[in-house]
Amino acid sequence: MKKTTLLLFLCFIIQVVGAQTSTVKKAQTNYDKAQDFLRADNYDQAITLLQEAVKADPGFQFAFIQLADINRRLKSYELAKQNYANALALGGNPEPRVYYGFAEAEIFSGDYENALKNINQFIKTYKGTDPDFMNRAKKYLKDCEFAIEALKHPVKYEPINIGSEINSTYRDYFPSITADGTQLIFSRNIEGNEDFFISALKDKSWGSPVPLSDKINTSKYNEGAQSITPDGLYLFFTGCNRPDGLGRCDIYVSHKSGKEWGEPFNLGAPINSPYWESQPAISPDGGTLYFVSNRPGGLGGYDIWKSSLKADGYWSVPENLGPEINTPYDEHTPFLHPDGKTLYFSSDGWPGMGNKDIFMSRADENGKWSKPENLGYPINTFNEETGLIVTPDGSSGLFSSNLKGGFGDMDIYQFKIPQNKKPLPITYVKGIVTDKVSNAFLEANVQIVNLKTGRIAYNDMTSKETGDFLAVMPIGGDYAFNVTANGYLFYSENYQLDSAYGNKPFLVTVSLEKLTAGKNMVLKNIFFNTNEYALLPASLTELSTLKDLLKNNPSLQIEVQGHTDNIGNDQQNEKLSLQRAKAVYDYLIEAEIDRERLTFKGYGKTKPIAPNDTETQRKQNRRTSFVITKI
Repeated sequence: MKKTTLLLFLCFIIQVVGAQTSTVKKAQTNYDKAQDFLRADNYDQAITLLQEAVKADPGFQFAFIQLADINRRLKSYELAKQNYANALALGGNPEPRVYYGFAEAEIFSGDYENALKNINQFIKTYKGTDPDFMNRAKKYLKDCEFAIEALKHPVKYEPINIGSEINSTYRDYFPSITADGTQLIFSRNIEGNEDFFISALKDKSWGSPVPLSDKINTSKYNEGAQSITPDGLYLFFTGCNRPDGLGRCDIYVSHKSGKEWGEPFNLGAPINSPYWESQPAISPDGGTLYFVSNRPGGLGGYDIWKSSLKADGYWSVPENLGPEINTPYDEHTPFLHPDGKTLYFSSDGWPGMGNKDIFMSRADENGKWSKPENLGYPINTFNEETGLIVTPDGSSGLFSSNLKGGFGDMDIYQFKIPQNKKPLPITYVKGIVTDKVSNAFLEANVQIVNLKTGRIAYNDMTSKETGDFLAVMPIGGDYAFNVTANGYLFYSENYQLDSAYGNKPFLVTVSLEKLTAGKNMVLKNIFFNTNEYALLPASLTELSTLKDLLKNNPSLQIEVQGHTDNIGNDQQNEKLSLQRAKAVYDYLIEAEIDRERLTFKGYGKTKPIAPNDTETQRKQNRRTSFVITKI
């Protein structure tokens, strides 16, 4: 319970004490004794004595009110409602706070019609000056109005237990999944100790989970609330009460190299602080970390914050997501889908079913978040819903609950996401990098750039042990894909993913060739307008990669070549191909590459790499390339 709510509860108890006496001695004696137990936070004894009080005096209105309020504090909402009803049935002019308490108990048990009446009665009669009290009452009013309408328009919701291979007799929760959907990491609590377990998908079935890593899991501390990068190589998680912690709970990260996880380390300041930091959610490009904190400067008790990874490798000072996402109440469990724009989170501040509900918000091209949308009933209920993640293909949500028929304390379930609450479609490119001759795995840099925005979508190294990579590409972008390794010719590809493209992934083997005289490479991300030779801005990514190749290999010499298809005048084609080759040459000269290392030539239609029978084939022939003339 939030601090403000607890203060309201205590304030109400204090006001009740001594506010009315009973003419029945036994009732009054039990009532007075109950106050002593309340001061000692012994609610069980207090309830027993108050029950004796109302038994002795069924007209003891304030004893009923106090019973109701204590049961509400203990979340025994049915008992609370019964006692509020008994109190109000006795008539008189009860304190307006009674209607507030009654409404809260009704909201948290799904009785929204009656809750609406009682919260309106409270707002109408309350004459106090506590703004938090009135603000929460108005929030409850909005919750009632929302819930009544939501009940009329339920969404399809059929939660399915993901099975006994994953779920156990223990508490299994906080699932996370890689972008290719083949690795599931979750928390399991065994006799009070939280550890990470991992399961691999094989033949469309999850395998038996095993502990993630003894470098991450500990017997002394709890590990939980994790976020895995789409490629499965970086695990951000929450660690609490550790010797190297800055506060009660901090955020840690571990990097997987080859098949082994590295020692996790505390992200340190400014992400972690003397306050509570938890529930990390990493963006698909690894450049932005979202998390929950109660640090000063927020809008509520717990807010969602974000920090960006700077060029120097340090994290920026965290920024509050602001009133577009956060409220004066609590926001928890953020999850950013691999589309990089759709955020799911839980909140008890936005209009909902009364407790924490799950919401969705989408960022526009400028990073502004849309107004959060409630996922609807019965995905959300009067119970607390939190900790949702959505599968990479956007079809299903995964969450943890103790629904009837489960295998243990808490199990992991999945359900179909409503169509209008799905994330944006994505695909991914997955593969390995090898030496073309030896087939040995290579340590290489894989970079993907969105050519429409200029933003880096992926930038990481493969390992010598596995050579593998996985990078997410949201549909609708035009992407430059480059793979570089020391001593090798780089690899170039272009992925044009218009809205009509499905989410079928690209599975590739990138075989890099060592730098050798005579090797020829097509620059697949060099762009010109039709019949023009001015380089378009989208070409800068590939040009920069070519520049770096030349600077990192100072003895390397190349000839830049321009080519066309066979359509049009041969002389004009040769001239255009020459001008385009020179445009690349001029860029490299301006980038301080020695002109003695460079030549350029236009070949027109004379060196096709495909027939000129179709437009697709002719497009392949309209290209810019280079050949190594000297090592």
